[in-house]
Amino acid sequence: MRVLMIAPPGAGKGTQGALIAAHFDIPHIATGDLLRDHVARETDLGLAVKQHLDRGELVPDEIVLDMVRDAFAAARDAGGGYVLDGIPRNLRQARATYEIALELEMTANVALHLKVEADELVRRLLARAKLERRADDTEEVIRHRLAVYREVTHPIVEWYAERGILVSVEAMRPAEQVGRELLTALEVMRPLVDHVPEEARVAVDLTSLGAAFGASPPEKG
Repeated sequence: MRVLMIAPPGAGKGTQGALIAAHFDIPHIATGDLLRDHVARETDLGLAVKQHLDRGELVPDEIVLDMVRDAFAAARDAGGGYVLDGIPRNLRQARATYEIALELEMTANVALHLKVEADELVRRLLARAKLERRADDTEEVIRHRLAVYREVTHPIVEWYAERGILVSVEAMRPAEQVGRELLTALEVMRPLVDHVPEEARVAVDLTSLGAAFGASPPEKG
């Protein structure tokens, strides 16, 4: 399986990505971890990353995409599967990632979209900020981040839907229930993804299936 994770902050993308990677025994390519690893190993890419971070700058897309290229190549040599988490964050990155994957014959089978209502995301992120003592993560700041996410990410979701690889899942429930639904859906899809051409695929919306997997409203807190 080759899976892209698409989700707003607080939706559980990292948790579910790690679960999927462990279940299918495939690499979990988390771009944040890649950046830290390259910096720690002082690779050429890592030194370039550190220069930008030391200047308080964002790491340019080109550097992140070079890291993703290396990770895709390693995943191909290891068996061909992956879970990509942390990129794309905009349509330009999505198209660039696709071009890299196409060149390496590692295009995604599934773009997994975790959907959570804004109020629940705010609740989760405020709880996380309190736990991590991050006073700068106020409700106003969080809602702004979510608004930017919706504006920037919506075109990505539409693009993956047009390609027929989008799978949308309602992630309002506890993580273990969401994970159970994801793994069930991906296991059903696994024998099919390499045999159905991309142009014949259609987007899949599983958000109405929550009750079948033990859906329950989020806890108040």
